[in-house]
Amino acid sequence: MTTTVVISGTGIYQPEHIITNAELVESYNAYADLQNAKYASDIANGSREALTHSNVAFIEKASGIKQRYVLEKEGVLDPTRMYPRFTPRGNDELSLMAEIAAKAAEQALAAAGKTGADVDMVLCSSANMQRAYPAMAIEIQQAIGAGGFGFDMNVACSSATFGIEQAVNAIKAGTAKCVLMVNPEITSAHLEWRDRDCHFIFGDVCTAVVVEAASTATSVDQWEVLGTKLATQFSNNIRNNFGFMNSAEDTEPDARDKKFQQEGRKVFKEVVPMAASHIETHLASLDRAPQNVRRYWLHQANLGMNQLVLKKLVDREVGNDIAPLILDEYANTASAGSVIAFHAHRSDLQAGDVGVICSFGAGYSIGSVVVKKL
Repeated sequence: MTTTVVISGTGIYQPEHIITNAELVESYNAYADLQNAKYASDIANGSREALTHSNVAFIEKASGIKQRYVLEKEGVLDPTRMYPRFTPRGNDELSLMAEIAAKAAEQALAAAGKTGADVDMVLCSSANMQRAYPAMAIEIQQAIGAGGFGFDMNVACSSATFGIEQAVNAIKAGTAKCVLMVNPEITSAHLEWRDRDCHFIFGDVCTAVVVEAASTATSVDQWEVLGTKLATQFSNNIRNNFGFMNSAEDTEPDARDKKFQQEGRKVFKEVVPMAASHIETHLASLDRAPQNVRRYWLHQANLGMNQLVLKKLVDREVGNDIAPLILDEYANTASAGSVIAFHAHRSDLQAGDVGVICSFGAGYSIGSVVVKKL
């Protein structure tokens, strides 16, 4: 007998601090002025290029982003620093990543009508982990009072959809009864705020999803997982080379390649057709047509990218009712983006409505989850 698996609850932790585009531009431009003054002689003799100012219109046209939430604001906006300032925590204290994951988990579990004691699998799936080990998932497991087991996953911006498939498979295989999948994305720590081409892209957040068998679900809002589909194809166009081998390689710890970097135009050109084809193929395997999908909760990285993916799928322009946007408020939140969209924009759908949660990012990686409201 096939087990029907549902998403029975979602949650979100949203940091209290907001950085607007205007604040970000003011900080970046002050940094650029300081750098240009410091290297004035090199700029004059042509051995170094002057940094160009950023502006709000450039950011919003390039991305659709208007603001972002961050865990720490002052360090990011300090033109002599340009990255967050976190207070170190001892090994006996709850880590920052586990803390925000536990807060998102609390909300998701409440929505699902569960407690931590009901959870027997915790999956921490994120673009960047705070440490190598012990696994973040095991610390989160302890923080929420869960049993069973936990482990970490990283598939960059597709970590959440890949994580949902692992949760679904665990329920179907009987290795877990109730899975908590969390996506703590502290993206402010790996973004290069000093790079005009990307200094506006990311924001911090954490999302959480409860996955279980329909037979054990008690929440009012349940979404049957009709199918999941994952795909990867290697590309260097989105990359971060920070890792434990850096010191052994005697490389500069603050080198540009140790934080987020991308070839944006190449990513746009290559990922859009891949994502559209992936979703179309997945829906076809379930005897569904893209035009009949009630809602698309897409990865929130770039407004133009999402619009073009949808146009290729349904052959027309669509608005927020079909493909809701949270990018303007949250910015790119890596793996959490499509889950935020699902969390915030599903209450108006009716029983029987079908939607697609889809993410795409570094790897390249693409994951899609087709759900139906029960």
